[in-house]
Amino acid sequence: MNTPISSIRNLGPAFEAECKRAGIPDAETLRALGAHDAYARMLQAGTRPHFIGYYVLHMALQGRPWNDCKGKEKQALRLQFDSLKSNTSKSPNALPEGLGRFLREIGIER
Repeated sequence: MNTPISSIRNLGPAFEAECKRAGIPDAETLRALGAHDAYARMLQAGTRPHFIGYYVLHMALQGRPWNDCKGKEKQALRLQFDSLKSNTSKSPNALPEGLGRFLREIGIER
């Protein structure tokens, strides 16, 4: 079964496009990877790191509202995100975010 990523609460078409660019084609694959590993793949594929996207993904895969992340849980996720961000390098073939976005908009790059 290939369920669209955007069918998961709080994950829309833009997030789905970033997942696909990172080789995550569907909701089943995303769930199997888990939020942390999926986000690492996205960073390696050139997604710009953003803490809100990271914790929204965690909440989405738990079936929770995006703004349900608070207090110690949010602090712990921030530490994980900061570690992930500092330990993850982009793919050597990844384009700068602005250029990649422009090329995708005009239909040259996936």
